[in-house]
Amino acid sequence: MNLYRYICLLFLVSLAVLPGFAQKQQPNIIFFIADDMTRDMFNFLPEGDGKNLTPNLDKLANEGTILMGQHVSATVCTPSRFNVLTGKYASRANNPKVLKQVKKNDGQRIVEWNTHIMPGEPNLANLLKEAGYRTGAVGKNHVYEVEGWKDVPLTADASSKKVMKQQLANYKATQKAYHACGYDFAEGLYYENPDFNGPRALAVHNLDWSAEAALNFINKTGNQPFFLYFATTLPHGPLKAERAWNADRTIVPTGKLDKAPDVLPDQTTIPKRLKEAGKKLNDRLANLLWMDDALGALIDGLKTNGVYDNTIIFFFNDHGQFAKGTVYQGATSNPSIVWQSKGFKAGHINNTLVSNVDFTPTILDLASEQYDKDAFDGQSFANVLKGHQAEARESLYFEIGYSRGVRKGKYKYLAVRYPKWVKELTAEERKQILEDYNKKLSIRGKGPNNSDPTKPFGHVQIIPGGGDAEFPATKRYPYYADADQLYDLEADPNEQQNLYALPEYQEVLKEMQEELKKHIQSIPGSFGEFKKK
Repeated sequence: MNLYRYICLLFLVSLAVLPGFAQKQQPNIIFFIADDMTRDMFNFLPEGDGKNLTPNLDKLANEGTILMGQHVSATVCTPSRFNVLTGKYASRANNPKVLKQVKKNDGQRIVEWNTHIMPGEPNLANLLKEAGYRTGAVGKNHVYEVEGWKDVPLTADASSKKVMKQQLANYKATQKAYHACGYDFAEGLYYENPDFNGPRALAVHNLDWSAEAALNFINKTGNQPFFLYFATTLPHGPLKAERAWNADRTIVPTGKLDKAPDVLPDQTTIPKRLKEAGKKLNDRLANLLWMDDALGALIDGLKTNGVYDNTIIFFFNDHGQFAKGTVYQGATSNPSIVWQSKGFKAGHINNTLVSNVDFTPTILDLASEQYDKDAFDGQSFANVLKGHQAEARESLYFEIGYSRGVRKGKYKYLAVRYPKWVKELTAEERKQILEDYNKKLSIRGKGPNNSDPTKPFGHVQIIPGGGDAEFPATKRYPYYADADQLYDLEADPNEQQNLYALPEYQEVLKEMQEELKKHIQSIPGSFGEFKKK
């Protein structure tokens, strides 16, 4: 080797070990996941056009790529997060709660708020950590298995030393779980939604606290590429000012802080800014602006640390709210945003059909990390962002509770199958189930949705009339209680006309049932006649 070539090679090797070199090759990733947003909360959608004061979310939408074909496989909080963080369908969860239910349900896996990621299982955090990333998480958990966590009811006394000792123990157990799942940093955490996180006196949102933790993480990352999972508790309830945007910002799940965080605009400015923008002051808009402030703080943090141009932000809402707890389009269709400062070649709007199980392989591709494609149910859409044509996807698969669904072409088919024990419940047992559930709602300050024990069960909970999350869908979809449903999404996008029994659709029905069966065969658990245990 001549001297010139040797010097050139030495120069390239030296570049590879310089601080910041690896960072330029691997983008920082922020995955911002909102909780229970409705379509009218997005200014880029027709339902919300101009209604909201969300300058930072608008910035991402205007400069990034809006994935209008984004769908969610499982449509309540926990399994949707499982989909996102593992790249797998939630029926693949192997945590104790899921496995315990299998025998009772004739081998069927019931996908609801039970699908947790176990320590050591592959997920975005430990996969990116192996790729050289520093990993951090703030905000709502509701997906990672927390060993030793003990329930502290909403009715508990926050002035009790015993209660607060358990609150602190629960918080530390949650941190430990995150660390065991691959996170270097885990602060500003809520185990669950505020109403299920401990005493009522502490059951408030504190987005300032979580945002402060996120900025601490970004500020201390240095030249190492980072992955930040930011899971806000908003705009999920409680929504009233005194428990949300205008709550005491020293209140956290472990008690009270000595001083409120000051990383976001003061809460007193929220009404003023809404008024100046010509918006009404209500809790809905105020909470949304507060959440947008947190997003803005992250963007400012990127600029302060000189990593703004080397960061990709995913903004994702956990599921569609119009039909939560079902596999109707009102729950599964759920546009999201992917942003970087220089934009993506995909352009402003992209209609490629993608699922939330696609996020993990996509992010690994963007991080230039090698992986086994067969390890995931999802498939990367990184090439779509880069302006290439998507790999053809035959269909999209959905699962929640006792229902399963598939979308192929313009058709959507869904099936609801209850196990034997549900079918054998007596009238008295149905009555007792409903009374017990309504008592739980009462403790949370909510009235009953239904008082008639003869009403059909929900798709995700065995409660007459459906659980609180899914109840609205029981009123919006006329064939909700039908075991089999077929819809033409082009002619009937709101799924109001069930084509299942019509003679002219029997060939389509057969094809859709075969497509659903194909998905179910490769996933753990039985499901009616589609797959026996």
